[in-house]
Amino acid sequence: MRSLSPRAAFLAVLLTSAACGPLLAAEIPVEAGDGAAERLTEALIMAKPGDTIAIGTGKFELTEGLSLDVDDVLVKGAGPDATILSFKGQTGSGEGLLVTSNRVVLEDFAVEDSKGDGVKAKGSDQITFRNLRVEWTNGPDANNGAYGVYPVTSKNILVDGVTVKGAADAGIYVGQSENIVVRNSRAEYNVAGIEIENSMKADVYKNTATHNTGGILIFDLPNLPVQGGHDIRVFDNDVVDNDTPNFAPKGNTVAMVPKGMGIMVMANRNVHVFGNRLSGNATTHVLIAAYPNDYDDDNYMFVPRGVFVHGNTYGEGGNAPDGEVGKTISDVSGTPVPSIVWDGVTRIPEYLTWVSAADRIYIDEAEGTTFANLKMISQLMLPWSTSPDKDISAYKGSLPEPTAVKLPQENGA
Repeated sequence: MRSLSPRAAFLAVLLTSAACGPLLAAEIPVEAGDGAAERLTEALIMAKPGDTIAIGTGKFELTEGLSLDVDDVLVKGAGPDATILSFKGQTGSGEGLLVTSNRVVLEDFAVEDSKGDGVKAKGSDQITFRNLRVEWTNGPDANNGAYGVYPVTSKNILVDGVTVKGAADAGIYVGQSENIVVRNSRAEYNVAGIEIENSMKADVYKNTATHNTGGILIFDLPNLPVQGGHDIRVFDNDVVDNDTPNFAPKGNTVAMVPKGMGIMVMANRNVHVFGNRLSGNATTHVLIAAYPNDYDDDNYMFVPRGVFVHGNTYGEGGNAPDGEVGKTISDVSGTPVPSIVWDGVTRIPEYLTWVSAADRIYIDEAEGTTFANLKMISQLMLPWSTSPDKDISAYKGSLPEPTAVKLPQENGA
């Protein structure tokens, strides 16, 4: 049998590698012990596309934040209670781990006590956070990092099986992003449990939001590079006993969220809230509201449009409305506050398009579910009736449910 020349053999290796995956992809083990922080930092810096960085069992004491800017890398530990990246001694104020590359998977480890955000992805495409724990072990504290899991200006985001505790803003936060799935996760003892902000095409389902100030927030805010959040589905979640006093630093947007908020939709469009289980939220279970503050942004629409709340189940709630928001609601509605509250604020956009069927507020819940329209006034006022459209026949075909989000990283792409 004739042997290949060295040149032919090298070409054969190249062709095989091109067909089967990245050339020289490797699993890089990083074990705990002396010098572990330096070895982990180096592994992230030196990683090549296709590599797996396998972080071993133990606690890794880190004084500097970590970063990854290489595409197609898997960073995995031995489990969120076995592999712990501790930033209690962090000297800077940045993230625990920052990812700025594409097609990255982060799974099976914990990040504790980072000075800034726990795990952040910025400008990433196909970023996956799976079976992670991010926690500030001292409990709720204004000095904790703002966000636990924090993808921003990214697309094709999967947050699956994540637990976050103690974030001073939002436990799981997705901002200015597109094509998002947040599922099977748990957020507790944060200011906001889960927040989708200035983003489009998101599915938030099978999560538990409990013992936060507010459970799940769907917001659109002014003066951000990406605006016009839309097409959000919030379904099959347990939003219960959100009873932690607000500990956000003063001036933060979420500092206005009252203790005991279940699900809050503010200034977003085409948001469907259905099949959730809500109980023990002492201000109200569901609030639909306009952005309440002054702003200087001609492109911003401050009212919610096309919100459909249906098929949820409601337990006890509304018995202890909290703070300025809670007082504003209860002054009109009385106590207990109804399960669903709409502030009633509307606007007359150009050509009066608000009255189109696609921009109305729809409620379709079981008989006996309580509802209040506060009929509040803000900026431009609507002079006609502002009740939600209880006739769901008017909804049919007018406010189509967003299609399920499909992520390329789950389809073998």
